Amino acid sequence: MRVLVVYASAAGSTAGIAEWITGALMARGHEVVLRSVEEVAGVACYDAFVIGSAVHDQSWLPEGADFLAANRRGLRGKPVWLFSVGSPGALRGPLRGWAMLEEADVLAELLGDVTPVEHRLFTGVITPATFGKVGAFLFRAMGGRFGDFRDWAEIERWSASIADALAELKT
Repeated sequence: MRVLVVYASAAGSTAGIAEWITGALMARGHEVVLRSVEEVAGVACYDAFVIGSAVHDQSWLPEGADFLAANRRGLRGKPVWLFSVGSPGALRGPLRGWAMLEEADVLAELLGDVTPVEHRLFTGVITPATFGKVGAFLFRAMGGRFGDFRDWAEIERWSASIADALAELKT
């Protein structure tokens, strides 16, 4: 199977996760191509997809959502895994639980274009520049933390489950 891992990244976190997933799938014997959404000319030559986007204001980046909308026919009937990269892991207490609810909202927006095998919400790298000066102050005041919150072990587990599912589809 030929797999396309494609991403829309604002500051690099999502691209880094997509690169990890690509490496994990390749290490398990799959033929994988990694591209940003801007680099993809078409999807017809691929058998399966892992598609991700950074989340801003509880929505995928416009270029990520546009990619799904523009390619919905080509994705139909093929296995598609989706991932989103937001900020839940950078929050504490009740705010973290509230932020985890964003996964349902993000996924609901995407279901008109694709029916994924699975969707995952990961936390990315959160920096003050992500929010601007006033936003960064408010984020910290609400208990937010800055740093790299990518859970590589969880990303690896999810990548392995995708690789296993792809291996089953081959047989």
